Amino acid sequence: MVRFTLSDIREIMNYKENIRCLSVIAHVDHGKSTLTDSLISKAGIISSAKAGEARFTDTRQDEQDRCITIKSTGVSLFYEVDDELVAQFSEAQAASGKNGFLINLIDSPGHVDFSSEVSAALRVTDGALVVVDCVEGVCVQTETVLRQALGERIKPVLMVNKMDRVFLELQLDPEEAYQSFARTIESVNVVIATYNDDALGDVAVYPQEGTVAFGSGLHGWGFTLGRFASLYAKKFGVAEKKMMKKLWGDSFFDPKTKKWRKVARSDKGKPLKRAFCQFVLDPIYKLVNAVMNNETAVMEKMFESLSIKLKGDEKDLLGKPLLKVVMRKFLPAAEALLEMIVLHLPSPVTAQKYRVETLYEGPLDDPCAIAIRDCDPEGPLMLYVSKMVPTSDKGRFYAFGRVFSGVCRTGQKVRIMGPEYVPGKKTDLFIKNIQRTVLMMGRSVDQIEDVPCGNTVGLVGIDQYLLKTGTITTEECAHNFKVMKFSVSPVVRVAVEPKNPSELPKLVEGLKRLSKSDPCVLCISDESTGEHIVAGAGELHLEICLKDLAEDHAGIEIVQSEPVVSYRETVTTNSTETCLSKSPNKHNRIWAEAEPMKVELCDDIENKVVTGRQDAKERARYLIDTYEWDATDAKKIWCFGPEGNGPNLCVDASRAVQYLNEIKDSVVAGFQLASADGVLCDENMRGVRMNITDANLHADTIHRGGGQIIPTSRRVFYACQLTAEPRLLEPVYLVDIQAPDVAIGGIYSTLTTRRGHVFAQDQRPGTPLYHIKAYLPVMESFGFTAALRSQTSGQAFPQCVFDHWQQLSGSPFDDGTSTAEVVAKTRARKGLKEGIPALGNFMDRM
Repeated sequence: MVRFTLSDIREIMNYKENIRCLSVIAHVDHGKSTLTDSLISKAGIISSAKAGEARFTDTRQDEQDRCITIKSTGVSLFYEVDDELVAQFSEAQAASGKNGFLINLIDSPGHVDFSSEVSAALRVTDGALVVVDCVEGVCVQTETVLRQALGERIKPVLMVNKMDRVFLELQLDPEEAYQSFARTIESVNVVIATYNDDALGDVAVYPQEGTVAFGSGLHGWGFTLGRFASLYAKKFGVAEKKMMKKLWGDSFFDPKTKKWRKVARSDKGKPLKRAFCQFVLDPIYKLVNAVMNNETAVMEKMFESLSIKLKGDEKDLLGKPLLKVVMRKFLPAAEALLEMIVLHLPSPVTAQKYRVETLYEGPLDDPCAIAIRDCDPEGPLMLYVSKMVPTSDKGRFYAFGRVFSGVCRTGQKVRIMGPEYVPGKKTDLFIKNIQRTVLMMGRSVDQIEDVPCGNTVGLVGIDQYLLKTGTITTEECAHNFKVMKFSVSPVVRVAVEPKNPSELPKLVEGLKRLSKSDPCVLCISDESTGEHIVAGAGELHLEICLKDLAEDHAGIEIVQSEPVVSYRETVTTNSTETCLSKSPNKHNRIWAEAEPMKVELCDDIENKVVTGRQDAKERARYLIDTYEWDATDAKKIWCFGPEGNGPNLCVDASRAVQYLNEIKDSVVAGFQLASADGVLCDENMRGVRMNITDANLHADTIHRGGGQIIPTSRRVFYACQLTAEPRLLEPVYLVDIQAPDVAIGGIYSTLTTRRGHVFAQDQRPGTPLYHIKAYLPVMESFGFTAALRSQTSGQAFPQCVFDHWQQLSGSPFDDGTSTAEVVAKTRARKGLKEGIPALGNFMDRM
């Protein structure tokens, strides 16, 4: 039975110190949804018997069938904490005088293809519960999501999960188990130290500080060292805090002399047991062995001393089912997690003080920034919508987001600002009313009148005006929240068409809805070829998107092409000659050259270190210092392309040309067109710098309008590309594989046949598992998972995440090379003329 009402939740929303917003993040299959069940069962939403198996936050049928989380799911939970925990509150928490806590929890996916869902979840939360499987340790996706969390200035706490595997499967002795846990915690802290942010302070996790919990989500038990410290503190007559420090690290207790030592030997040279093994693991091991070996006398004695009472049917259980019940009563997981969340994760008031810089685009001293920093319910409404959640009403969505300041009310008139909105202009801006505000409760929603700052909320009626994300405010001078960075990019694409051509309008409508429902998917309608393209982060992501499109969004049968990969076009040398193009009326001439850019600069542009919006002097200084650019060129960057933010640059390298600034907009438009559709096969360019070296322009404005200059600049850029040894870049996955040693041969042979190569292999100490990292071209990744499983009898599980672009070998002009083959296939697919256009089509002679 649910242990709280909507009015309990609404009342506690006003006490900002008593709110916690957190995401549960981890590698795939490390037990996030299973662990979340413990918290949900404590709130009374599901029964404790079902916790761990129900996976309440996996709301879709295909999530239950596949046993993986696909969409991040929010749920708001209310708890009354006990007096023991209240005693440990800080002054600010104690000041509210309330024992109730509202926890806005978001369970996120662990599969790398859905990591855009993790970004959307992290943006609206302040803390992260990082779950790590104690056998597999820190994996590639653990590192990715932790990096994303620290980038958003989110404080982590750690749960070392699947502890039951340590003594039932690996059967490690207590000291080996301790070493295994210590290694896992150290690996997490290494990642945290790598992406350290001074504003966030030291957020490393330590068991003795109470920021690490141990347990088993499936069996529903867990503990922090605080739990055992409170048991032993009275016995040893020391303070709990001091006892916690003794229970971790090199701390040994000598029972003969009743003294604590820093070394593992007594005065007489006898070996001593580590305190963690002696006082924490030994009782658990003893209990597990007694239950698994059915030692009734030992069990009864232990149950009595630990005050574990079995009821009714529970007395007839044996083996694992009994162990599950006993451990759950001895060390309930929800208690341990709740203690960590309440004591060690920040409230919105604390978190928004240091998060405002990473959230808000505008000046940090305007009314909106100040209201966000103070989490002020009296300030202007500032709400960020991070994703759209489909409703039961087909084709409509709840806008799911977080209120950072002010109060969001039903019927309130607000400014809805999309990501392209610029203050003072009217593009991407709507002024409308919020139809309804709702609370997201996992599988259902509850209507609520208003939601104050610091909470997550669902809005009805906003989906018509926002595509995926946006800012909602009541303040006219408000700037946008910063756009989220995704760690994956949509590199795998398929063309789709309806089986019955008359249903094309339904498909177009379905693609619009699909685009709304997923933060990362790209739906492109190419008018020139009539293709409808869906691009996703990987094979699984694409499969789920197409299933949703056919069954939910469009509701029609669709036919899909073979998956194809996005390539990039680049140049490898400086142009062999200065290229000239004349305008159609022959009155204007533009000379230009192409040169390659460093890969690091392209990465900086994609990571928003160098952007078109930043201060020109700052940008110039960075380019001069880091990449040794010429000072004049660095100050005369005209634009980035494609779409004004891509990794290609158009630079004015001319000297004293009349009227040049008047044609700047037309040249920029031509550059955007050229960089979006390269000359080889209409793919985006990457790493190309176009230098305009000279121009000869007609004195009369009418003869140098857009119609004359745009096609001319596009032609000259194509000519530059053709004279600078153009090449194709293909996307490459970083493949992370966990497998036992017997499967290594199968992994190597599968990778070798697909142009992959292994660059790191290490064994996880204390386990038979190997951790292999390899590079695999995306083009070769289709069917890779299935091939790998068949080669290794299903023992190897790969995770593919986009890593970098690499040059395809061979020239596109030489028949028989892989590059020429890819160019020919891509041109045929797009309906372009056969063969790469000749230089004469673009370059004119004097």
